[in-house]
Amino acid sequence: MHEDLRIVFMGTPDFAVATLKKLVENNYNIVGVITAPDRPAGRGQKLKQSAVKNYAIEKNLHVMQPTNLKSEQFLEELKSLNANLQVVVAFRMLPKAVWQMPKFGTFNLHASLLPDYRGAAPIHWAIINGEKKSGVTTFFIDDKIDTGEIILSKTIEIGKTTTVGELHDKMMELGGELVIETVDLIKNGNIKTEKQPESEQLKTANKLTKENTKIDWSLPVESIFNKIRGLNPYPAAWSVLLTNDTEYLVKLYDVDFESTEHPKPVGTIIIEGDSMKVSAKDGFILVNELQLQGKRKMDIKSFLNGFSFSKDAKML
Repeated sequence: MHEDLRIVFMGTPDFAVATLKKLVENNYNIVGVITAPDRPAGRGQKLKQSAVKNYAIEKNLHVMQPTNLKSEQFLEELKSLNANLQVVVAFRMLPKAVWQMPKFGTFNLHASLLPDYRGAAPIHWAIINGEKKSGVTTFFIDDKIDTGEIILSKTIEIGKTTTVGELHDKMMELGGELVIETVDLIKNGNIKTEKQPESEQLKTANKLTKENTKIDWSLPVESIFNKIRGLNPYPAAWSVLLTNDTEYLVKLYDVDFESTEHPKPVGTIIIEGDSMKVSAKDGFILVNELQLQGKRKMDIKSFLNGFSFSKDAKML
C-alpha cells in the first residue's frame, strides 16, 4: 500500500471505472470516491446508481454523492478525509474550494490531446471531424474548463472506420494507464508540467445536442460517414425519413459510403434488393443498421422486410 498518498477519486460513468479499478489494483490508498447522485432511469424511473458507485461499493470504498459541491457539509466531509491528492475522470466542474484542497493538487484525465477538443464530447468530435489520431491527457485543474497545466499525454490512432464506441473503450484503458503513470510521478516527486499553448485555432468538443447530431445530406459523403460513426452507438446520428407523406425519425448506426458522381438529388433513398442507400452530393451512404423511433435497432434486411417505401422516399 502506498501509504504516503491519500487519494480522493471523482467520476461517474464507465469511462471513469477503468481508472478507479487500476488505482485499486495498484494498491493505492483511496480514502473516498465522489460520484453523481442516483438518478431515475428507464420506464419504471427506478433510481439507478452510477457505474463508479457500483464499483466503489463492491470494493468497500467510502462513497459520497453531493448534490452541491459548494455546501458547507460536503466541504467539511471532504476535508475530514485528509486526502493529499484528488483524481478526476469524467465528472463535473469543481469549485475552487474543492480542487485547491489537497496538498498535491487535483488532476483530471481528459480524452483528447489538449489543448484541442476541450469540452464535453472529445471522443465523438475527433471522429466526426475525421481526425487520424487523438489521445488522453492528464492536467492539473484550474478555474477554467480543461485549461490547466499538462502533466502527461498518450496518443492513439483512429482507424478509417473506427466508431466512437470502439475509440471510447480503447481510450478508457489507455487513460487508466496514464493516470497510474501520473500518480507515480506525483508520489515520487518527479512532476513536471507544461502550460497549454494559447491558440486561436483550437478545435472544440461542444456538448452534443439534437441540432448538432442531425445528418446534413448536402455535405460531402465522407463527412456524413464520419458523423455517423462518430455518434455510433451513442447518442446516434439521426435524420427524418419521408415516405408516403409520413415523416419518421430514424437513427443510423452501421453504414459504409461510396464516392461517385451521380444525378440524384441529395437525400434520395434507393432500394435495391436487400440494400438501401441514400444520396449525398458526391456519393452514397450505404445503410447497414438503423432504428425507427419507437422500434428496436435492425439490420437493413430485417428493416426492408417490414417497411414499404414510396417511389419518392427521401431523407430530409
